[in-house]
Amino acid sequence: MRSYSKFFRTAVWLFAFALVNAAGSAYADMRLSTSTDPGTEQKPDLNNQLTSLLGQEHQALRQINIDRMRVITAAPKTSLRPVKRGETPDIPKISYTREWLNSQPVASGGAEWECLTQALYFEARGESVSGQFAVAEVILNRVDSSRFPNTVCAVVNQGTGKRNQCQFSYTCDGKAEVVNEPAAYTNVGKIARALLDGAPRNLTVGATYYHNQSVRPRWARVFTRTASIDGHFFYR
Repeated sequence: MRSYSKFFRTAVWLFAFALVNAAGSAYADMRLSTSTDPGTEQKPDLNNQLTSLLGQEHQALRQINIDRMRVITAAPKTSLRPVKRGETPDIPKISYTREWLNSQPVASGGAEWECLTQALYFEARGESVSGQFAVAEVILNRVDSSRFPNTVCAVVNQGTGKRNQCQFSYTCDGKAEVVNEPAAYTNVGKIARALLDGAPRNLTVGATYYHNQSVRPRWARVFTRTASIDGHFFYR
């Protein structure tokens, strides 16, 4: 019983001490102590001790400035804007339409954005908006896959300079990468920005390969076809 009482008294003391310490300078003159010497321990009156401690706590709380109390009890601030009903926070809202694309601000970014934008321009600038999104999804799905490099630039340039090994034909067709259609480059840059910012990849169901429907590569026989968009088949 004695050890239990001692434990209970110590727990109460720790609770009171934490509360006193959190209040700051208003508690500077308050001291709570308990003996750790078993030879001086007396049989405690727990009810009286608890009542005394709570009274001291109430007295200390009354000394706290009201502004200090607001600071202590205030909820943490957040920089996130309020989330509307049915909306997912911080994920770009997209629509696979020309109207949506035209409504987006001109995009920019670092090396990863540039590599993805260039890939979309040279590989898919003639496709519909959904077709361009689909090609971008394949590239980013590869980045996420352990079977491919883990950056956009490395995925796009995988096999470049090796005959019949480049993954994206524009990187090994022997032609200089020159942007002759700046409006098209601006548009695919918006798509690259949206997906790099976390827009959902809803079109290709995790595809990591695609080919034009006019050809029949042997590898297509062993992968699962996931989508058909703008004359291309997509596989994972």
